[in-house]
Amino acid sequence: MVPERLAPILDAVRPLAGRFDAAGHRIYLVGGIVRDLVLGRALSENTDIDLTTDARPEVTAALVRDWADAVWEQGARFGTVGLKKGDTIFEITTHRAEAYAPDSRKPEVSFADEVEADLSRRDFTVNAMALRVTGVAGEAPELIDPFSGVVDLAQGVLRTPLSPEVSFSDDPLRMLRAARFLAGYGLVPVPELLVAVQALSGRIEIVSAERVRDELSKLLVVADPSPGLWFLVDNGLADHILPELPAMRVEQDPIHRHKDVLAHTIAVVAKTQPSLVVRLAALLHDVGKPKTRSIGPKGVSFHHHEVVGARMARERMRALRYPNDVVEAVTQLVYLHLRFHGYGDDLWTDAAVRRYVRDAGEHLDELNELTRCDCTTRNERKAKMLAARMDALEARIAELREQEELEAIRPDLDGQAVMAHLGLAPGREVGQALKMLLELRLDEGPLPEAEAYRRLDEWWDARS
Repeated sequence: MVPERLAPILDAVRPLAGRFDAAGHRIYLVGGIVRDLVLGRALSENTDIDLTTDARPEVTAALVRDWADAVWEQGARFGTVGLKKGDTIFEITTHRAEAYAPDSRKPEVSFADEVEADLSRRDFTVNAMALRVTGVAGEAPELIDPFSGVVDLAQGVLRTPLSPEVSFSDDPLRMLRAARFLAGYGLVPVPELLVAVQALSGRIEIVSAERVRDELSKLLVVADPSPGLWFLVDNGLADHILPELPAMRVEQDPIHRHKDVLAHTIAVVAKTQPSLVVRLAALLHDVGKPKTRSIGPKGVSFHHHEVVGARMARERMRALRYPNDVVEAVTQLVYLHLRFHGYGDDLWTDAAVRRYVRDAGEHLDELNELTRCDCTTRNERKAKMLAARMDALEARIAELREQEELEAIRPDLDGQAVMAHLGLAPGREVGQALKMLLELRLDEGPLPEAEAYRRLDEWWDARS
């Protein structure tokens, strides 16, 4: 009997399977979709369907071309044909063996006739399972599990189908992917996997920055990335892809032996919501501390670490080829993450609130969350005090939002009005006038038009 959760997937695949059956070829569901079906995890409505077949790419393309709504063959030389039917995306890959030559970023691909050969070259046993699908309605699929992936899932073990040295040499990105599976599925690596990662960690440098970025991003948005992040640091991978992490293994306070910066950082990441921008900001918010650490009569300090950290965060994210909008958002959050702590209750004026909101821009909610989660103290009284202060700030922001459009603060007069009133042509003086008016707007809130012109005249007369 077909499990209920599997029925929609089989319904989507069977028309394809019928075509491959008629042509004398076999086709299998493979990869993460099989793993999650075994675990009973709910599948997303827009889950892409990965399949593998003994048919060569050109045969696959011919079999699906008059059935699919769209077909793309850019990956055919690597064995993959993509297609879309309705709202569903399929990727059909010929059974293959894939390996990286030494010092190469591109895989060398050879095709195989048996699914077991394909499964042997996959990353982990929990992903090396396949379901043989036929075009016959009502017929249950056959589970192909030559490396006991079901047992490893049940026992919570992370292993590679072949020796880890072979698997990680084939594709070094798998070492980074191991971190995601440890964190996302609660698996424990077998000892030989750890030994292989420690020996081969430097080989991750042949993998493109884009692939490293994508895998790191997937790790960061699992419910709790902590086990994966510690795996990267403890086994040498972070030294090659994110050296700022191991550099943070310095004590916050060597006298009182408070947790080191790295332990604090990973704790902050775990507290934040699984949003990529927030998680990246949490991961990088204290990267400037090692470079700014100093010990004086009052203990350890990290003066201006947010400034240094923002620059370091920008450089690292650019090296990992993150999109510009993500780079700018995370850099700004790192730069601003101490802003809240710079104000005492008696100095939290409306002008300060306006500037805080203006500087955070569209990332205000992320900044507030990062600020809240940055508190990892075990001192319950201090934690409650900081939480209450943030509650008060958010309430103050809400009050001001009811009175004025905080996120869209502009000078009370625009450039055209300034030029007409002062008889100026476009130029530096107009920009200076607008900057002055913006500062007034931030300090005093919206001004009546007549008052704005009067203050503009005062400023202009003072310049003269």
